[in-house]
Amino acid sequence: MKKIVLWTFTATIFSLTTSFSFRKVDIFTYYNINTIVLDAGHGGKDPGTLGANSKEKNIALDVVLKIEQYLKAHYPNLKVILTRRTDEFIELAERANIANKNKADFFISVHCNANDNKTINGSETYVMGLHKEEDNVQTMMNENAAILLEKDYEKNYDGFDPHSIESYIIFSMVQNVYLKQSLTLAAKIEKNMIAHTKRKSRGVKQAGFLVLWKTTMPSVLIEIGFLSNKEEEKYLNSTEGKNAIAKSIFKALTEQ
Repeated sequence: MKKIVLWTFTATIFSLTTSFSFRKVDIFTYYNINTIVLDAGHGGKDPGTLGANSKEKNIALDVVLKIEQYLKAHYPNLKVILTRRTDEFIELAERANIANKNKADFFISVHCNANDNKTINGSETYVMGLHKEEDNVQTMMNENAAILLEKDYEKNYDGFDPHSIESYIIFSMVQNVYLKQSLTLAAKIEKNMIAHTKRKSRGVKQAGFLVLWKTTMPSVLIEIGFLSNKEEEKYLNSTEGKNAIAKSIFKALTEQ
């Protein structure tokens, strides 16, 4: 009788454990994540980096739209907002405003890189912070130069000059209270880039990107590859490449 009672009790506990404890958990619900803003870099009159056969603005938009598809397919209750869905120019400050006014839990900006050295390749993910390496400074200046196409940019950015080192020295004093969470997400993105794109990761870096400056949530800027590298440009333009990159970012967001 004792054996029967013990067996029944064990079976009941196993059944409850199987039904509840091991049930798949929606990570966004678990961590109370409701809104993600995806930002395709550049657009409209601002083409961004130019490759031999492509423009940064087009590749960035294609990848962002694919990330949205992944998120919506697996998490239909998650609110996914894009700063742009078409080839239009959106000011950097407005991109941050879109994330802030929608109380986003994450802000992800997608870009393509370039370098005078045509052999350099690989992805790298940036968070807001100091910028000590020369390559980081050049990448940062290239992306921030988009504000020169905006009206009243000096007023909107408190006199910031994207080509002035002095401006960046002052800029670097701004503390990012979401740095830890941003670094964690950035590391996951680069890890998944290696796993799913089978390409080189140039790691997680810090730099003073204006598009990250005024966001009030964990934020990252991803340079998904170099259009200045012939082979990598070909990969970034391919459906296979765009799918793999979008999947990498999606997986990073859904990892515990």
